[in-house]
Amino acid sequence: MTVAPDRAPATRPAPTGTGTQDDPDPWAARRRWPAPPGGKWPGVARAGGREIGQEIGQQAETGTLPVAQAWQDGRVTEQSEPARPAPRGRRAAAAEPARPAGKPATSRVRMSAAQRREQLIAIGRQLFADRGFDATSIEEIAARAKVSKPVVYEHFGGKEGLYAVVVDREVRALLDRIAAALTAGHPRELLEQAALSLLEYIEEEPHGFRVLVRESPVLSQAGNFSSVMNDVAHQVEHILGAEFTARGLDPKFAELYSQALVGMVALVGQWWREVRKPKKEMVAAHLVNLAWNGLSHLEAKPALLTRPPR
Repeated sequence: MTVAPDRAPATRPAPTGTGTQDDPDPWAARRRWPAPPGGKWPGVARAGGREIGQEIGQQAETGTLPVAQAWQDGRVTEQSEPARPAPRGRRAAAAEPARPAGKPATSRVRMSAAQRREQLIAIGRQLFADRGFDATSIEEIAARAKVSKPVVYEHFGGKEGLYAVVVDREVRALLDRIAAALTAGHPRELLEQAALSLLEYIEEEPHGFRVLVRESPVLSQAGNFSSVMNDVAHQVEHILGAEFTARGLDPKFAELYSQALVGMVALVGQWWREVRKPKKEMVAAHLVNLAWNGLSHLEAKPALLTRPPR
């Protein structure tokens, strides 16, 4: 049967994307990054046969990496993804492949770049807390989000970038809580508020706390629980320094005592995370009882009783 030229079906242009199983999006080519000046990329990771620019740590947290980027003066700047024309009529029907009867839909939910980013951070946070960094894979993160692996690389540059964002958020969340507790009040009240704020964080954010206390080979000491407690100790040091001066004690030992106090609270907090009794208010009260009464009876020049002074 011959079809008249004026009634022949129009041929549809071939998709410009990769069309691979790992990247089925026919619009993927419009999300390619243009080459930077000189043709050299500062750092890349391969995913699905494509080169994707890495954004690690704080850069990954503050730069949204929507989908496309342009290079200007040697820097990466954001670009919006080109709008996709909505299919109409028969094109709309042809664009949706038929699904076998009884088989549930597995297509990913459409989200904005910011929504997808927050979804990936939440999934990564839970996986890193439950399994740790090494046992968590990009494949599982992508599978739980129902996206392809390149989407994760697009937002964070890789597993290291996602992990750095998760840890940075938890560090800031815990420090903000404790800093708010140390704003004003009697020194004993400040100790109570700081101890209670740590216990509340452990109770309310168990996944976040587990992420912080787990050791990771990809982050320096600036991104773990010990570093957070060290920052808190420096804040306590200023409080103790003023108190020591007022009591006629040597303020140079304020750092030592602040490390001892914060270390005691941190270790008790990790223990309490497992046993969860007594109640956090009673735990904080006993911690402050030991710390405050010890500070109230400090000797100006303490010495060991078991050894004679040299």
